[in-house]
Amino acid sequence: MFFSEKNYNVENILDGQVILIDKPYKWSSFDVVKKIRSRLCKKFNLKKIKVGHAGTLDPLATGLLLICTGKQTKNISNYQDMKKTYEGIFKFGETTPSYDLETQVNESFDYKHIEIDKLIESSKNFIGTISQKPPIFSAIKKDGKRLYQYARENQVIKIKNREIQIHDFQIKKYNKPYAEFVIECSKGTYIRSVAHDYGKSLKSGAFLYSLKRTKIGEYSLENALEIS
Repeated sequence: MFFSEKNYNVENILDGQVILIDKPYKWSSFDVVKKIRSRLCKKFNLKKIKVGHAGTLDPLATGLLLICTGKQTKNISNYQDMKKTYEGIFKFGETTPSYDLETQVNESFDYKHIEIDKLIESSKNFIGTISQKPPIFSAIKKDGKRLYQYARENQVIKIKNREIQIHDFQIKKYNKPYAEFVIECSKGTYIRSVAHDYGKSLKSGAFLYSLKRTKIGEYSLENALEIS
């Protein structure tokens, strides 16, 4: 089902709605917010309306994005604090500076020694509270500037580790060099960093080949609307 502003009236939009959207590939989270805001303003002849998202998805990721309107934007932090579930694919034997497909492969590694039992054994070490370094290609701000801006200028900067939680980490399938996974985690978790660190833990390299967010708290991708 596609998102349609016809399913809402101006009163409930202003009072506050949580709209579940299946974010398309290569769209930024802000692209979705901008599109929905524009369509609602046009439909209801509004000069402005509060619209925001509760948790960014990278442009190369797809899946569940919670869009809040009106008074619900005040509750965005509550939705951001909810557990997230992701499924996707790690590719072993290579790394990229962005830890995903945004940048070209910069190093290659042997991965023939990696078997399914080693993948499962190593994944257990990531479950719990862990310290994680965000990717340099991220929107985190340092001294008023996004990290990806430093990265694109080839500037070397120090990035502080963050404490995050991984509640569950399962390997569903392994066809060398691709491993299909499901991860349930806390807010602030970078699955790209998990990929990078996971590769190192297996004495190889890895990057995030694809990613889809399937759940935010009790909200499910199954109930999300498509947008174009």
